[in-house]
Amino acid sequence: MIMKIIGARFYKSDGEIDPEFEDPSPRDTQGHGSHTASTSAGRAVANISLFGLATGTARGAVPSARIAVYKVCWSKGCSDADILAAFDDAIADGVDVISLSVGSLTVSDYFEDSIAIGSFHAMRSGVLTSNSAGNSGPFPRSVSNVAPWTLTVAATTMDRKIISKVVLEDNETIVGSSINTFKLDGDSIPLIYGGDAPNIAAGFTSDDSSFCRPNSLDSTLVKGKIVFCDGINNGEGALDANALGMIMRFVAFDDFAFSYPLPATLLDMIEGGKVLSFMNSSSKPRANILSSEAVKDLNAPEVVSFSSRGPNPITPEILKPDISAPGADILAAWSPVAPMSLFEGDKRSVDYNIISGTSMSCPHASGAAAYVKSFHPTWSPAAIKSALMTTATSVGPLGYGNDDVLSSGSGHINPMKAVDPGLVYDANEVDYITMMCNLGYDTEKLRLVTGDNSSCSNVANGTVLDLNYPSFALHVSSGTPFFANFSRTVTNVGVPTSVYYVSVNSTTALEVSVEPTQLSFEKIGEKKTFIVKVEGSLSWPFQVSTSLVWSDGVHIVRSPIVVYLL
Repeated sequence: MIMKIIGARFYKSDGEIDPEFEDPSPRDTQGHGSHTASTSAGRAVANISLFGLATGTARGAVPSARIAVYKVCWSKGCSDADILAAFDDAIADGVDVISLSVGSLTVSDYFEDSIAIGSFHAMRSGVLTSNSAGNSGPFPRSVSNVAPWTLTVAATTMDRKIISKVVLEDNETIVGSSINTFKLDGDSIPLIYGGDAPNIAAGFTSDDSSFCRPNSLDSTLVKGKIVFCDGINNGEGALDANALGMIMRFVAFDDFAFSYPLPATLLDMIEGGKVLSFMNSSSKPRANILSSEAVKDLNAPEVVSFSSRGPNPITPEILKPDISAPGADILAAWSPVAPMSLFEGDKRSVDYNIISGTSMSCPHASGAAAYVKSFHPTWSPAAIKSALMTTATSVGPLGYGNDDVLSSGSGHINPMKAVDPGLVYDANEVDYITMMCNLGYDTEKLRLVTGDNSSCSNVANGTVLDLNYPSFALHVSSGTPFFANFSRTVTNVGVPTSVYYVSVNSTTALEVSVEPTQLSFEKIGEKKTFIVKVEGSLSWPFQVSTSLVWSDGVHIVRSPIVVYLL
């Protein structure tokens, strides 16, 4: 059998390791690394599930690929020094793709961002870095890992949805979301509202206990019951108070499910209100929380609510995220020493787990990039990225008033099509240096990114809009007429002799013209340049989008165009 893991390193340049929860080795004690690595390159394994949930055959995006592990994160975070050291080692080790499901809640400029710096060095060595977009959605400008030389991946739903049901004593069934692998004994369990069981002796009020905060519940009142909580929590308060189960009500989306250390479900405000009404109408309310089940999601793929959105907070002229991939309720490998629900009091040990996040979507895209590279080993990181972006499937309708492009980028990945994209938008180290110079970087800032003697002294004045990117973004002032030119160059990687014609999806808010409207190629590797002119005026809504398509009748090379208010 061919070795799957061919390298493993760990990094800890500062601070101490907690020996109770951490292992001073590359070994995974949190589950996150095992999950992401197996998603990108795990072998096919038949008949796996999480306690009967999502039963089937699981396999990574590229099961024949090998894995090199670089452990940089610990319980207290990931240091910049460790991240940069891991990048250096991965580059020296000759990896083909770097999958990095790591990010920050605060977005830094490129010269202060260790991931941006490390991924620049990787790009220069021919290695594409795939990054998670972040889990701070659905709020605008929440996207992270926005360097243009990386692939920034948003999260979408898949056609499997995990639900959990609450059955009230009057036989009404309420559908919520959670990954509940427990089974409660008995048909119905007493219900109690958390706000009616404050731990007064410990100084907590009903306001505290209504949210089931840690230590806020009176165990003598809650023990052996299902506690109803306002808001969402990790279950610690209910578990410590010896509750048998927990029902939460929250202004939330039900497009993904959490796991908890006790029987639990999360209801939206309407469904949660039904449970509260039942409790108020009964002197001794009772209910049961059923084990979760998987159902078909006919609306998938859709961008998940938690997935971070654009616009790009650092370089508004570069659309981020770039692309989207499955990131909700993903079943993959898990470290058996890691708690299933990520709560240390959870004693369940599993080899496979279902979790959600852009950390899960990132390795899907990383695997897709490796798949494309296996067919085209000489392609640059930018060419591989372009192939994935221009062949992606639009998620939701492009048009007036939608945030689809700012949430999903070019759309949902289609690795099979990405192998034969027809045309690619290529870019290299010089192009990115030119972009940073046009952003106003001085020599000191530029060299913090490049790590060499690069300078802006010989770079011609230009605009970030002209970076040869596979998408188009423009930020404008409300009510002010705008006009912008984008210069792009495409490289023929399809049929040697071919003619591509351009089309732009119509929109009343934008006037888009392309010159020339036809590109003729006579050989592979031939390049052609075109200009895209975008003009109009935008007052409301926040953004408007359309798409530009080049097609030779066989290949469809699609790029989103988005204009949004400052």
